[in-house]
Amino acid sequence: MGSEIILAVTVMAIALAFDFTNGFHDAANAIATAVSTRALRPRAALTMAAFMNLVGALLGTAVAETIATQIVNLDGLEQHEQLSIVLAALLGAITWNLITWWFGLPSSSSHALIGGLAGAGLGAVLINWEDVEVQWGKIVEKVVIPMVASPAIGFTLAFFAMVGVLWLFRNSAPHRTLRRFRIGQIGSSAALALGHGLQDAQKTMGVIFMASIAVGWNKPDEGIPFWIKALAACAISAGTYSGGWRIMRTLGRRVIQVDPARGFVAESVGAIVLYLAAFTPIHAPISTTHTITSAIMGVGATRSFSAVRWGVAKNIVVAWVMTMPMAAATAIVCFLAIQGIGALV
Repeated sequence: MGSEIILAVTVMAIALAFDFTNGFHDAANAIATAVSTRALRPRAALTMAAFMNLVGALLGTAVAETIATQIVNLDGLEQHEQLSIVLAALLGAITWNLITWWFGLPSSSSHALIGGLAGAGLGAVLINWEDVEVQWGKIVEKVVIPMVASPAIGFTLAFFAMVGVLWLFRNSAPHRTLRRFRIGQIGSSAALALGHGLQDAQKTMGVIFMASIAVGWNKPDEGIPFWIKALAACAISAGTYSGGWRIMRTLGRRVIQVDPARGFVAESVGAIVLYLAAFTPIHAPISTTHTITSAIMGVGATRSFSAVRWGVAKNIVVAWVMTMPMAAATAIVCFLAIQGIGALV
């Protein structure tokens, strides 16, 4: 039992490391446009985003419970078997996060984690662990469909919301109007950071909850305890504060040069989509990255479709599509390596 506890603590520590990488990988989501329009200075923006991530992480657990119970069914496995699957999933997700961060691509940490869980579960199936079930139907329902729908919704809502804003303020003095929107961006970027914490920190809560269930510290029907919420919230907040400058440049400048009005609309739409996904009955673990990036493209397209740098957008979409399978493939390799090392020991 002692070795299982050590493994569980190790898994939780790595989960918090993933949460930290999620924070600095996705920090740009909430503040890139506010920084690029000079609504906020970079360090002030990161401080605000870190605080709002902390608050958002403590507001709910529905998405966390989806991650913990509806991606891979581990009932019937021994404790060390459950923990090795979770460990491999985290290593796969962290690896892909670091690769995309290095190249400045705003991929989804959420989908990296889900892909890692599915891949580690598939690795267990490949070596004939009969009690493992990758719940493909739930993955399609809870992940794949929202993965396609959320960027489409974000782009469409942002486009039409921006059209409405342009019409409403068509006769206003440009300089005064942009100054007001720049002030408004402080609130919209804070709202988006809150949504990021609400969505992304919960995914790590779900993984830590899985590890705690494996060693008997919690039961699936008891809900996620406060200590898990607090750990996940603090880790993602610390990661956010450490910054994400590479991806911030991609979202803030390389996709399109965003003005304060477009930044305000993109952030507001992104926050609304995140809240709806978290609080509606589907409890979908959607990607903050996908949502805000598509919203930025949507507001940019109101200027002209040529204003959006579609070459950069194409690279981002390729990273989106590759995230789940690449994280899954990496998790399979990690899982098989863990089993090989365990056999040697």
